[in-house]
Amino acid sequence: MTKITKRAKSLAGKIDREKFYDLKEAISLLKEISKDTKFDETFDIAMNLGVDTKHADQQVRGVVSLPNGTGKTVRVAVFAKDAKAEEAIAAGADIVGAEDLVDKINKGDIDFDRCIATPDMMALVGRVARVLGPKGMMPNPKLGSVTPNVKKAVEDAKGGSLEFRAEKAGVVHAGIGKTSFDEKKLAENVVAFVEAIKKAKPTGSKGTYINKVSLSSTMGPGLKIDFDSIIAA
Repeated sequence: MTKITKRAKSLAGKIDREKFYDLKEAISLLKEISKDTKFDETFDIAMNLGVDTKHADQQVRGVVSLPNGTGKTVRVAVFAKDAKAEEAIAAGADIVGAEDLVDKINKGDIDFDRCIATPDMMALVGRVARVLGPKGMMPNPKLGSVTPNVKKAVEDAKGGSLEFRAEKAGVVHAGIGKTSFDEKKLAENVVAFVEAIKKAKPTGSKGTYINKVSLSSTMGPGLKIDFDSIIAA
């Protein structure tokens, strides 16, 4: 028999897993629940979409700049040379390189979260596509990570720019803040993320596009959110 922890018993009296919570109510409850943990939990959003990602015209992928950032320290690697390499370093990139960065990645040394490249470096980047691709880290011009404007790309990545992509089951999830954020900032980030998903609706999606939205913290329960309350926020 599975033993129920004291924390689980405590939570059972505070949440209703069948209820669709108002956005602000859910945020307040998750922040309250997280007070007894010893670290700053990540505030997560998950959206179940009416898409079948097996089809090319039902892919959901994009990037969103959260108004209040993610609260996470993002390590950025940049493929660039000469003046553009200097520009990337000045903008705060953690790793900047060319052939040496290819060797580093091929050895499995991937100590970064986002990867950016200047257009002239894409032939070189192609040599690590089989490594970065499955990790969702391959630079992509549609996502703004292949660009001559290295300074802006690095600053965006460091400042709260967040990439998203629907998984096989049509679920998009992301960390959109920390439980230490105030409620207003968390609500603003939720709204911004949902709006980005709405705008990324693929042409092949028919019927209901957004089926369910839920919020959770790292150690907390998942709460179903009333979609109308997000629109009204």
